[in-house]
Amino acid sequence: QAQIKTAKQRVVMASLYLGTGLLEQELVDCLEAALEESLRAKGSSALRVSILLDFTRGSRGRRNSRTMLTPLLQRFPRQVRVSLFHTPNLRGLLRLLIPERFNETIGLQHIKVYLFDDNVILSGANLSDLYFTNRQDRYVLLQDSPEIADFFTELVDAIGDVSLQLQQDDTVQMMEGMVHPYQGDKAAYCEIANQKVMGVINAARTRQQLLHAKTFHRSQEGSPMFSQQDSQASGDQKPEPDTWIYPLIQMKPFGIQIDEMVTETLLTEAERGARIYLTTGYFNLTQAYMDLILGTRAQYRILLASPEVNGFFGAKGVAGAIPAAYVYIEHQFYSEVCCLHQQERVQLQEYSRPGWTFHAKG
Repeated sequence: QAQIKTAKQRVVMASLYLGTGLLEQELVDCLEAALEESLRAKGSSALRVSILLDFTRGSRGRRNSRTMLTPLLQRFPRQVRVSLFHTPNLRGLLRLLIPERFNETIGLQHIKVYLFDDNVILSGANLSDLYFTNRQDRYVLLQDSPEIADFFTELVDAIGDVSLQLQQDDTVQMMEGMVHPYQGDKAAYCEIANQKVMGVINAARTRQQLLHAKTFHRSQEGSPMFSQQDSQASGDQKPEPDTWIYPLIQMKPFGIQIDEMVTETLLTEAERGARIYLTTGYFNLTQAYMDLILGTRAQYRILLASPEVNGFFGAKGVAGAIPAAYVYIEHQFYSEVCCLHQQERVQLQEYSRPGWTFHAKG
């Protein structure tokens, strides 16, 4: 909320869903107050709010993410955009037959990024009171990072363009001329979505290449003293960068598997003596990742959720069996580790904390 209150130009939020509790309502109220303040200060609000959620999860129940956000759209129709991504794989008879909640297993929008002007929070957390109180997750705050902020703004905009747009009356519709995700041609929709997202990625890559070339040429122009004077003359007082950030995108229905490719490369090239830390609230490695972990020489420390801190622990119905299913998968994997006598190299640990759940991944 502190970040929202100080934002002047943009607030961009991408999440699986927005919860419906008191804390979530406080968040919506904070957005409303910021928009109102911007409107008073400028006469016409300079602040823009863009929210990207998943359609199926955001539509679950009578009171849901959509009903939480429609008042913002009604009051600030020109400043607020709410996009609801709908997987192209949930369509036809399948869409009619699969009940609410179970339909979320077909595919989701799962990006979690919260952006305020040039400050970016990369997270695994959804906009829900659980994550605001007693759910352990990851949060990386990048302050004053306009390049990263611009990239994620463009990415959310691109995905938003191929998503259903929430209207003031809680209906949804696609942007004019856009192929519908579950009523239109699936191949055509996926192709357009691929072009939109890859357009953002390629544009960012081009910008970085130009920046690198400019930096390289500047460093070749003369002595360090000349470069420093040149930098000061141009008003550029920023220090040399010491950290590189590589946003990795995974949207397999659209043929975008960058995260998967990079992760496999990192695991493949890990040498003897290297140490890799992995953590997940839901242990379910792909066969490719499992083979790489068992077949390489690097040391692995894998942190998992114990059954009691799994978000589904104690849930009603089929969902209540989910923690046991993950324990079974974990045991199967560890049995393979033991069969290969790799217990020293591959170690598994379970996170346990009374009253908390575990959702961190990375």
